[in-house]
Amino acid sequence: MWERQEPMNLVTQRTEVEKLRRCGLIVAEMLDQLCAEVKVGVTTQALDDMAGQMIADAGALSAPRKVYNFPGNICLSLNDEAVHGIPGPRVIQPGDVVKVDVTVESEGWITDACRTVLVDPVDPQASALARCSETALIKALSLARHGRAIWEIGLAIETVVKKSGFKVLRQLCGHGVGKSIHEAPVIPNFYDRRYADRLKAGMVITIEPILSLTTEEIVTDEDGWTLRTKDGSLSTHFEHSLLITEREPVILTLKS
Repeated sequence: MWERQEPMNLVTQRTEVEKLRRCGLIVAEMLDQLCAEVKVGVTTQALDDMAGQMIADAGALSAPRKVYNFPGNICLSLNDEAVHGIPGPRVIQPGDVVKVDVTVESEGWITDACRTVLVDPVDPQASALARCSETALIKALSLARHGRAIWEIGLAIETVVKKSGFKVLRQLCGHGVGKSIHEAPVIPNFYDRRYADRLKAGMVITIEPILSLTTEEIVTDEDGWTLRTKDGSLSTHFEHSLLITEREPVILTLKS
């Protein structure tokens, strides 16, 4: 599993910001193409093979494979699987909730983003949960700027989630990113005043509300990678990598 946290790298040089942006656009383009291929009958291995080819074509590397020796190019987590699902022979079924999580390294920088894809026929609860995850992400992104206390990001996310009646998976948080996948600081999806450090211009972080229908707890599968909800309820996940500035953040993994 990935536990290590490297020191935060502040990005100030324009040339480095441009590299980060190019890396983020690789992730964004991959997500566009991969999510369009999430269909009934497709295996998660086929999606991962496609991702591997796209990474190679971009001259990039799979960051999870490089940093942690993850057994796949990307993470593909279905239904109650929250994160770190391993691609394989599993076939996507009607009604599946598929989290497509892409993290690449390019030009010495790493960016990370995730989308949840709902396969027809869509369960109304799954739709509401996914919408809540995305809404919480958008709200948190609007607050992410220089001087903002990290706990305020968590409060914004948890407020949206509680209003919708869902749960935050409290062990799964956003994080610094840049030279490694996981850097300081931790960006929680819940309110806790102990996260009192303030965001600084030049920080690169991820914000990623990872929710479930009915539990705040996760368990680890026997494969040692896949984390799923403890009670087997559905989970959804949306994520962007962003560069903190004095004003609105630069959303690195979003096409402009």
